[in-house]
Amino acid sequence: MAKKVLKFTLFILLILFGIFMFIYGGYDDSPGAQLLGIVAAIGGVVGIIKIMRKK
Repeated sequence: MAKKVLKFTLFILLILFGIFMFIYGGYDDSPGAQLLGIVAAIGGVVGIIKIMRKK
């Protein structure tokens, strides 16, 4: 149970980091950073979906 909560928390942090990278990439005019931000956020969402489906 504790592992599940830790994974869930880390995936939430990954989504937040992805959002931050997307916004920072737009501010810095860096399409590469924006792409990495989107990939990180999508990875976090997919991870959370996988955790919820295992239940």
